[in-house]
Amino acid sequence: MLVSVCIPTYQGAAYLGQAIDSVLTQSFGDFELVVVDNHSTDGTEELVAAYSDSRIRFFRNERNLGAEANWNRCLAEARGTYIKLLPHDDLLAPDCLRQQVAALERDQRLALAFCARTVLDGAGRPLMQRGYGRAGDGLVPAAVLRRQCLRRGTNLLGEPGAVLFRRSLAQKVGGFDGEIAYVIDLDYWFRLLQHGDAWYCAAPLASFRVTAGSWSAQIGRSQGEAFRRFLRKTGARGFDLLAGSVMARVNNLLRMAFYRFGVRA
Repeated sequence: MLVSVCIPTYQGAAYLGQAIDSVLTQSFGDFELVVVDNHSTDGTEELVAAYSDSRIRFFRNERNLGAEANWNRCLAEARGTYIKLLPHDDLLAPDCLRQQVAALERDQRLALAFCARTVLDGAGRPLMQRGYGRAGDGLVPAAVLRRQCLRRGTNLLGEPGAVLFRRSLAQKVGGFDGEIAYVIDLDYWFRLLQHGDAWYCAAPLASFRVTAGSWSAQIGRSQGEAFRRFLRKTGARGFDLLAGSVMARVNNLLRMAFYRFGVRA
């Protein structure tokens, strides 16, 4: 198979079915769907068992391992040429896999493909779209992409559901590092981008759900300091360090205002 879509989940039964359905209705069919349950108590196992699709594989941790270890178990269980992590409350557009696989198949030098995404509230209502900021699809050199992320103090590639990457590179760079929880995904994208460039699709091929009580909201409250730690980890200097530190603080304030006034449960 070409793709492993991996859903790390914990207490996500309220949204998990929608995430699974968004994968099973893809226009591209050569995939497996790996669901790794981090010891939920909300009926997650029963929900997944109700699906009869043979492409679904389900794993349940004997105890809660934390988000980092659960994401890494997803990597360990994946068997496809390409991997996509899809948090249990996020969604894929029907053509997501087809377009991203096509980009990576065309150019073996690419490390990953990423896309614009739609931000949803808890009820699935679209709030806004976020993207890389260019008008159309195309190659983005790794060095340019990393520098722009640092200077703008944010993750321009997007959340895990927006990114498809090569399993061979995942095996080379190792697992996710949750030392700085807010940038656990961006830290991984940076490590992958040490081995190739990226392809961007300007269409919103993934949706990212935000609620006031979500993990993203909780860790977002310390976004500014977390990103400054990430800048130091990457060895950023000079203008990159200064601009990134300022923008991280600005982004932190904007994010908190968004969660307070723009997000409904």
